Amino acid sequence: MQPITLYHSPQTRSAGTLILLEELQAPYSLQVVNIKSGLQRQSAYLAVNPMGKVPSIRHGDALITEQVAIGIYLADLFPQAGITPAIGDALRGPYLRWYVFYAASFEPAMIDKALKREPGPVAMMPYGDLETTVATLVAQLSRGPWLLGDSFTAVDVLWGTALTWMTGFKLLEAVPPIRHYIDRWNARPSVKKAADIDAELLKSLNG
Repeated sequence: MQPITLYHSPQTRSAGTLILLEELQAPYSLQVVNIKSGLQRQSAYLAVNPMGKVPSIRHGDALITEQVAIGIYLADLFPQAGITPAIGDALRGPYLRWYVFYAASFEPAMIDKALKREPGPVAMMPYGDLETTVATLVAQLSRGPWLLGDSFTAVDVLWGTALTWMTGFKLLEAVPPIRHYIDRWNARPSVKKAADIDAELLKSLNG
């Protein structure tokens, strides 16, 4: 196995990738990107990700940015972990759908809401409208316990992390299907392990 390096900053989007690596029991190393010091805007990191964002990963000669692409890539790399529907599995299509729905519809809708931006014409919006976007998610979670029903998959790492953050900052109401999902998610050992890693990193960065 070629080495996996995660470019990571504590308590950012890259926490989801850190949790996924723990779920996969994948060998990895961390390259800490100190956002408070502006390291993400310096030339060395911009050569990794020109957007100046985390997460990014390096796997051998492959460099991958964008959390959805990273999630799909890593989960496919470790099928033995059992959280990745294989091509041909009936869950593979829904699995990809919910990965892309997050990036293409849900997060843009939430950002528009957070910034109090007036939505454009429905036909021009990538998510259509906010109410339908949220209702679609809630309906899916109501089938629980996980996004794809009984099967926990890597896409739950993305959604569990994001929904915890969004409800914590009151961007999204924690209605029962969302609250129950978040509670199940945050009980996973991988979430605690990543939080402990971040706590140690923060001590070293702030010390």
